[in-house]
Amino acid sequence: MNDFLLGLQFLTRITIKKNLDWSEKACGGSVKFFPLIGVILGIIYVLVGYVVYYLLPSFNIHLSEHLIGFIFLICNIFLTGALHCDGFTDTMDGILSGRKRERILEIMKDSRVGAHGATCLILILIGKYTMFTDLLVSQNTFDTHIQLFNALIALFLMPVIARCCMSIAVVNFPYARKEGLGKAFHEYSSPKSMFMAFIFTLILSLALGITATVTFILTTIIMYLFNRYVSNLLGGLTGDVYGATAELGELVVLFIFVLAQAFV
Repeated sequence: MNDFLLGLQFLTRITIKKNLDWSEKACGGSVKFFPLIGVILGIIYVLVGYVVYYLLPSFNIHLSEHLIGFIFLICNIFLTGALHCDGFTDTMDGILSGRKRERILEIMKDSRVGAHGATCLILILIGKYTMFTDLLVSQNTFDTHIQLFNALIALFLMPVIARCCMSIAVVNFPYARKEGLGKAFHEYSSPKSMFMAFIFTLILSLALGITATVTFILTTIIMYLFNRYVSNLLGGLTGDVYGATAELGELVVLFIFVLAQAFV
C-alpha cells in the first residue's frame, strides 16, 4: 500500500497520507502501480465527462465542445500538477537542440525553458485540447449514446495506457544520468513490474472493446519507439523523458480514438 500511495502522490496532486516511506526501494516498487494510478485519474475524467455530457444537459445546460475541451485540459494539467508537462518541455528542449549527449543532458537539467520546449508544449496542449473537443464530433451520423460511451472510454483509458508506457520506459531502458530523481524508479523496479503493468492494461483494454485494444497496442508501440530513439541519443532515459512519455502517450491515445470515429 505504501508503494502505491507513493506513486499516486508522486505522479498526481492527490494526497492521501503524508508520512509515507519515500525510500528508493519504495519508488521502484511503485512502478507496477502506474497503470492503476492511471485508473484513478481515468475515473475522475469519466466523472467530469458524466457531468458535462449527461448531467448538465439533463438540466438543459449545454456546454459547447470548445468549453468542454478546455475543462478537460485544465483537469489534465491540474491533476498532475503539470509534472509531466515540465518533463516534456525539458525533453524537447534537449533532444531538438541538435547537440551532443552531454550538452543535451545539461540542457534538459536547466530550469530555463527554451524555444523548442516552449513551442512543443504549446503544440501538445493545442493537440490535447483539439482531441478533447473532437471526441464528440464526427463526420458520420450515428447513435449519440454510442459516441458518448466511446468518449468516456477514451477519457478513462488515456491516463491508464500512458502510464503503462511509463512503466515500460522505466524498466526497459537504462537511466542516462549517474544521479537523478527518476533513477530510483529504474534501479529498484524489475521486469516483473513492467509485466504486471502491461498485463493489467491489456486485460482492461480487452474488456473495453476492439478500439481500446487497438489503441493500447498502437500507443505502446509508438511510445516504445520514441523511448528507444531517445535512449539511443542519450544512452538511456531520464525522469524528464518519463514525463514526456506520459504526455505524448495521452495525446496518442486521444488521437487514435478520435481517428477511429471516422470509421464508425
